[in-house]
Order: sequence, then C-alpha cells, then structure tokens
Amino acid sequence: MRKIYVVGIGPGSIDNMTIRAKKALDESDIFVGYRAYIDLIREEYPHKEFYENGMRGEIERCEKCVELALSGKTVSIICSGDAGVYGMASPIYEVAQSKGFKNIEVISGVTAALSGGAVLGAPLSHDFCVISLSDLLTPWEIIEKRLRSAAKGDFCIAIYNPSSKKRADYLKKACDILMEILPKDRICGYVRNIEREGCEKKVCSLLQLSNENVDMFTTVFIGNSMTKAFDDILVTPRGYRL
Repeated sequence: MRKIYVVGIGPGSIDNMTIRAKKALDESDIFVGYRAYIDLIREEYPHKEFYENGMRGEIERCEKCVELALSGKTVSIICSGDAGVYGMASPIYEVAQSKGFKNIEVISGVTAALSGGAVLGAPLSHDFCVISLSDLLTPWEIIEKRLRSAAKGDFCIAIYNPSSKKRADYLKKACDILMEILPKDRICGYVRNIEREGCEKKVCSLLQLSNENVDMFTTVFIGNSMTKAFDDILVTPRGYRL
C-alpha cells in the first residue's frame, strides 16, 4: 500500500505551483485527473504515467486512485486551483473511507479567487465569499439564495463556473438577482484563462457584466460597496485611514 496525494496545482503554470505540490508530483508514480488539468503539467513530467478521463468522471477517478495506491503506487490526483475548493479532496476522502484506505495527503494550491484577484489587483481585500453558478450538484434555488445573501451582507463575491454551453445565460441570471439588491453601477471585473496563454481581464459595472460573454475558464468578481476601480485595477480597501 502506498499513498494518494490530492494536489492543487494552482492556475496551471509551474511558476504558480507551490513547492510542496511540486515535491508531491515528483514523488508520484502516476497522475490521475481530468484531462484538461493533466494537460497543464504533462510536458513537465514526460516520464510519468497518466490516467485521465472527462467531465463527470470524478468518482471513477477517485476509485482508480485507491485501486492504484492499493497496488503499491504513489498517486497524485490533480486539481486545478486548490484541491479543497470545488476540488477532489472531498470525494477522494469519501471514496477512500468506503474502501478502508487512509493514507491521503491534501496539498493546497492557489484557487482562482486568489490568482484571478491578483491579476485584477486587490478585489478581495475584505470579507468575501465564493459562489459557483454550476447547478450540476447544487440546485439553482440554493445558488439564488446564496447570491442574495451575499449581496445583502455586502460581501465581495468571486463567482466560479459563470457560464457554459448549456448554461449560457447563467451569469446574466446571477447579475439580475444581484441587481435586485445591489446598484447597477457596482464595480465588477473578470479574468479569463488566469495566468495561462490568452489571459485577459476586464473591469466593468454590474449592469455591463450581465451582458458579457464568459466561459468556464472565467472567474468573475463583484465588488462590495467600498470597492474602487483605478483604470483596469480593482481595489477593495482594508479600512485603513490614509
């Protein structure tokens, strides 16, 4: 019996990976993951073994990790961003528990709220929350409730999974919900392909954001009532007296 590392590789480039994550990958015999995430590190590890599959193959991946570890391999299951934020840490523990496997180590990474926030400046410098618009595992009614609660609490909001081919209008729906409470000129922004080729950012109002075309590789930021825009930079003050 060997070990399973649950590795958050950050936004995708080796430069943005933690030293601890790289050490875990170096020690592993095989990488398991969603193929788009495996592709981010494949060239750096040409001599490693890979097991990859597509969307909605999460449980199969976890089961494969346990199978491989029980056979004597050290396994890294790859997550973009952080393994514990919409990542594989939770399901791997659940699957491993059911099979009596306990030798698991979670390696934290830089989640998109942080790496995307750094590209935009400092949009999350005060209390904030992270909300995913994907309703594959969370009913839309609950997502709506969370959006309204975050708006009422004057949180800065980082939005994950804002749109996809099947959910093309979800960001607009979310913005419409937020505009029930927040002003239409609330400062917002988004970053696409964070720290990867083609990385781009934009600062806009909440109303403008509702009409933007974004995708699954985009992270959206909604400012709080104190957030400011300096050209293409977002800054949410900590509250220091200047």
